[in-house]
Amino acid sequence: MKIILSRKGFDSTYGGCPSPIMPDGTLLSMPIPADEGISYSEISWNGITYADILKQINPKKKYDKCHVDPDIRNNRIEPVAGWKPAFGQANSPLGQLRNAGVETGDIFLFFGWFRGVERVEGNYRFRKRDPKDFYAGNDLQVIFGYLQVGEIITNQEQIKQYFWHPHSSMKHTKMVNNALFLPTEKLSINPSMKGYGTFDFRKDRVLTMEGKSRATWNEYDFLKPEHIYGKKKNLAKKDGIYYSGIWQEMIIYESEGLIDWVNKVVC
Repeated sequence: MKIILSRKGFDSTYGGCPSPIMPDGTLLSMPIPADEGISYSEISWNGITYADILKQINPKKKYDKCHVDPDIRNNRIEPVAGWKPAFGQANSPLGQLRNAGVETGDIFLFFGWFRGVERVEGNYRFRKRDPKDFYAGNDLQVIFGYLQVGEIITNQEQIKQYFWHPHSSMKHTKMVNNALFLPTEKLSINPSMKGYGTFDFRKDRVLTMEGKSRATWNEYDFLKPEHIYGKKKNLAKKDGIYYSGIWQEMIIYESEGLIDWVNKVVC
C-alpha cells in the first residue's frame, strides 16, 4: 500500500491566506480560486457560505469562483442529484502518480495550510499567536481529509458524467491526461469508516513540527527521502523534515510505522 500526501486548498499564491480551523475544530479547507466552476457563495458550513467566511477572515481580497477538489465534503447549498465523492488530477501531476504506480487500495491524505479562527462580535477572525501555545494562531500544515482509491477513471466520456466535479469540464476532458479517483466503500485499514472523509483538528494530524515554520514537518522515519518516490532531499537545517519546491503529491512507499501512523491519523 502506498500513501500519498496531497497538498490542497489555499496557499500563498492561490487564495492568499490559510484555510480556517473553525472554533469547533472543523478543518475547513478552502478550495482554490478558479476561472470557472461554482462560486464560494454556493458552498457552506453550518449555514454560512464560504464567501461570507472569507469576507470576514480576509476582507482585503475578493473571491468569486472556485475549484472544489477534492470533493469529499458534499456541502453545496443546492444538493447535486447523484453526487459522489471524487478527486481529480491531470497533466504532469497525474503522470507522477502513474509513474509511481499509484493504484486501487492506495490512500490519499489531503493536507493544507491552516490557522485557527475565533468569533469576535459576531465575525470570524484569525486567532493571534500565543507564545505559550504553539497551535494557537500559528500557521500549520494539517491533514484534513482522506480518500482510499477504489477506482481510477481515465475515460473522458465517463468523467463527463460527474458533471459537478471540475475535472468533468471541457477544459479538463480535452486534456491528454485527466483522471478521477473514486473512493472505496470502506477504509481497508479500518472497515468501520467510509473510504473517504474529512477530519476535525487534532494535534496528531498536524504535520508541522512544534517550534518550526509550517513547512518543516515532524521527523517521522517513514517520511524520509529513502521511502519517497522520486529524488527528494530533506533540506531541514537541523531537526525535522523539509521538502522544498512547488509540488502537489508526495508518494510514500510502505515502511515500518507508516500504516500504524495513518490508522491513528484517520481514526
